[in-house]
Amino acid sequence: MRRPHRLAPALTALALSAAPALAEMPQGISHFTLPNGLEAVVIEDHRAPVVVQMVWYRIGSADEQPGKSGIAHYLEHLMFKGTDRLGPGELSKTVTANGGMDNAFTSYDYTAYFQRIAADRLPLVMDMESDRMANLKIGEDDWKAERQVVLEERSQRTDSDPGAQFSEERNAVQFYNSPYRRPVIGWRPEMEGLTRDDAIAWYQAHYAPNDAVLVIAGDVTADKARALAEKYYGPIPAKPDSTRKPRPQEPEQRAPRRIERSDPRVPQPVLTRTVLAPERNPGDQKTAAALSVLAELLAGSAQTSVLARDLVLTGKALYVDASYDGLTVDPTTFGLSLVPAPGVSNADAEAALDAALQKFLKDGPDPAQLERVKTQIRADRIYAQDSAHGRAYDYGQGLSIGLTVEDVNDWPDILAAVTPDDIRAAAKLVLSNPASVTGWLLPQPGAAPGDAQALPAAQTGEIQ
Repeated sequence: MRRPHRLAPALTALALSAAPALAEMPQGISHFTLPNGLEAVVIEDHRAPVVVQMVWYRIGSADEQPGKSGIAHYLEHLMFKGTDRLGPGELSKTVTANGGMDNAFTSYDYTAYFQRIAADRLPLVMDMESDRMANLKIGEDDWKAERQVVLEERSQRTDSDPGAQFSEERNAVQFYNSPYRRPVIGWRPEMEGLTRDDAIAWYQAHYAPNDAVLVIAGDVTADKARALAEKYYGPIPAKPDSTRKPRPQEPEQRAPRRIERSDPRVPQPVLTRTVLAPERNPGDQKTAAALSVLAELLAGSAQTSVLARDLVLTGKALYVDASYDGLTVDPTTFGLSLVPAPGVSNADAEAALDAALQKFLKDGPDPAQLERVKTQIRADRIYAQDSAHGRAYDYGQGLSIGLTVEDVNDWPDILAAVTPDDIRAAAKLVLSNPASVTGWLLPQPGAAPGDAQALPAAQTGEIQ
């Protein structure tokens, strides 16, 4: 599960070269679509004889039918069970034997598979990946064993983790109708009922070239990548009905909600507050850019950010955070979190947070602080060029949620163009909205300090 940096993936797209907005493709980037509908991006990076292949399917857990939660992630596991040509696990074993690595992950909005391997082995992994796009074989014995694997994964990642359980509960309160209220891994009772027929039906309905994005990044030319894509993926027929269907939409939310949970494994109180926020949309990313910069202004620096200055440096909080990731199909959330300092009551810490946010709404962004954030944006834009895999991720994720290549290309310049007025508008949108969900995850009253366990990193919207 991924969230390597506060503005990633929002700012990792800054890897792109400084082409003007709405201009030609950045140097070394090419884009094409095969006749069967497979969209492809090639990112040339010849500094090392290594290449990354990623295949992103525009389907995720938010597209599941009610009662079948977890099927998208379950099928991700079953995709490693082989084809008529490859035995169970043979794809990964072959990649490893050739000095590479592979993996896969599922989110609300997409399911992705990737391999990183020596450049001269690219035909090998394209051959195997295209084979399982069209010819997956799920044995009579495989599906039950793999269902138990994903159930054990849920036990380890969620059922034994109070933070992950609380995150699921908050999501179910945050969204009235959106499928984002369901966990990506699925609800346990529904996971226990998943069958081989369910998996095959999901695969046949949604795994098709016209519902996929191919990204090749590394030591390969655009012409060679296209020729290989035509050879291996080109013969796979499109499925006219495979595209994402309209989802239930979230109604207007008007009332604040609160949720509280105590657990003896929780070492210290943690406040998390979320509110609905717009996602990035094709040709309309300005508000999302302002929200991304707003999150960085509020809590991007442990010394100079708004909440660090007003809460941490004044001794009211040990930790603060602000988060926003607009790379979703439907409206997402803007989040704030806080750990009170020792001796500060939960109520006083929450009041201090509210006061700091109201002050920001009144005063707006500090010009010097905004300039520091924009300097960091420019630095990230340069540093991110070192990761071909990261750049592949930006295009794959963007295109899999419905953005265009031009949207991905333009994102760095849209971020850089955010103005103080844009930030004021974004702050009003998410900080003045009364329909927030405020959650407190608390130590169990009376639990001895030694009973508490350190909580793992916060859960995100992807699972492997």
